[in-house]
Formats: sequence, C-alpha cells, structure tokens
Amino acid sequence: MLNISLIQVQYLIALDEHRNFIKAAEASFVTQPTLSMQMKKLEEELGVIIFNRSRQPIEPTSIGKKIIEQARVIYNETQQIETILKEHTGDVSGSLTIGVLPTIANSLVPRLISQVAQKYPDLKLTIKEGLTNEIIDDLEHNRLDVGIVSIPLHNKGLIEKRLYVEKFRIYAHSNHPSYVKNTWEAEDLLADKLWLLSEGNCFRTQSINLCSLPDEKLNHLALNYESGSLQTLKKIVDLEGGATIMPEWEAGELDDSSIDNLRAFKADNAGRAVGLIYTKFYAKEGVISKLEEMIINSLPNYVAENIDLDVIELV
Repeated sequence: MLNISLIQVQYLIALDEHRNFIKAAEASFVTQPTLSMQMKKLEEELGVIIFNRSRQPIEPTSIGKKIIEQARVIYNETQQIETILKEHTGDVSGSLTIGVLPTIANSLVPRLISQVAQKYPDLKLTIKEGLTNEIIDDLEHNRLDVGIVSIPLHNKGLIEKRLYVEKFRIYAHSNHPSYVKNTWEAEDLLADKLWLLSEGNCFRTQSINLCSLPDEKLNHLALNYESGSLQTLKKIVDLEGGATIMPEWEAGELDDSSIDNLRAFKADNAGRAVGLIYTKFYAKEGVISKLEEMIINSLPNYVAENIDLDVIELV
C-alpha cells in the first residue's frame, strides 16, 4: 500500500504551479531542501520520476502529469471536510481562487476586492484572468474554484449561476460616418474601421456574431488590428478613427471627454449575460452564495437595472 502524505500532495501541487523548487518552497512556507527531500521521497515511494529536472523551468513527465492531476483531486477532496465545517458554522475564511474574463475583470475585480476586504478579511482571494476555455480547463483540473464568464456555455459538467446582464455599447470616433446617429444598426459599424479583440476572446466572438460579419469583411474593411485590451482599442479609435464595441460597465466608467463618443445598438437586448461557473463536485456553496451577493452589490445602477434582461445569445 502506498504511503503518501497530504503535505507531499500539497508540495507536489505547488511545484507544478511554480515549476521551480525555490518558488514552490517559498509559496509553501518551507525551505527548498525540505520540499526537495519530500519530492524525492514521493518519487521513491511511487517508483517513477514526476518532474523532468533537466529543463528550466522543470516540467512534469508524462506519468507525472497524471499523478499531479489526481493529486489535485485528492487535495480538493480533503479540503471539502474543512469546507463542510465552515459551512456549518457560517465561517467565511480560507481561500478562494477565481478565474475571470479580462473584459469582466477590469470593471468588477477592484470593487470585488474592496468588498472582500471589508466584509470577509479572513478570506484569501486569488484572481486569475483568462479566456473562457482556459477557465473551464482550470476548473475541470481543480486549479480554480469558480469562474466568472459570459454564459450560457452549454457545458453539462458545469453549474451556471446568472449574475447580471451587460448591454453592448459602441465607442466611435467623431469622424465616423454613423457618428450622428444615437442608436446604430449592426451594419453601421461596417461604414468604417472596426477594431476587435484578439482571436480566442469570447467578447470578440460575440461582436462578430452580433454584427453578422462575413469573412470578406473580417479580412478587409472591418479589421486592421486585433488587441487583447479594450482600453487599447479605445485609444486606437481616438487616434485612428473607426469604432469598437465595449461592455456597458466598462463604457460607463469612461471619462467625461469620452462619454460623448458612446452609442447604443437599436437592438436593446444586444449584450451578454455574466455568470458564475463551477463544477458539480464543488462544495463551497456558502462561499459561492457570498460571492454572488458581493458581485450583485458591486454593480452600478445602470447595470443592475438590466439584471433580468433577456439578451441575444451570442456565445
């Protein structure tokens, strides 16, 4: 029978996350020799090499990847005992690792961090930005507790909780041919350059779907540059003309000199639903409930008033 300690499992996960013995030891609050010794003992117990140390950063071997994946399951399951006890007492503490879309994080995260600091100072919050497919993969491999993404995802392995709805807004240069219109049809965007987020970002996909952009438009008039940042796109519009699409919350936080450049879509339900996602095996229901409450309390009024809006499904 294998003799593996929980502390070895924790060190193994830390080493996989940091891919460096010194950094993993620091994150685990132990010395590097201690962590190295425990990893050597674990490999001897299992009779396999888990990490290829000849490369920097170190990499898991093929069998090591499978062992690490199972180690995360083991660690997550043992954490559930502590979670059950905290749920029973109403204690909100410990750690919560959240994955957030970049187009959501810019508006939500500062307010969420502020609420956690005020209401639940014993809750350690770790927030990672990532694309939807990256967040789903991290959830399925126990690297995240919960994700905040655009829904629905139609993923039977995940639970979704709708939080709020954001309408889409257009940010246009004053020289845009459609600038004089207060509300735009999707085709108005094609009258000049349309700046979009980079490939793989679901907000980009939603924008393309909303505008029903054909390939010839993507390869010609509608697209000159792709960016990973909405703020970068805004600056490009200011300098180069054209237009871009922004979520309502981020658009609402523009400075006074930029607000006049915002336009609405004639289709009032052009937008996205934002929700929490987590696996069916996740046990921190109490923490999820608190997180949901804090996010709702963070919403500006112009977003909160549309919380029940039925949006065009563009994901």
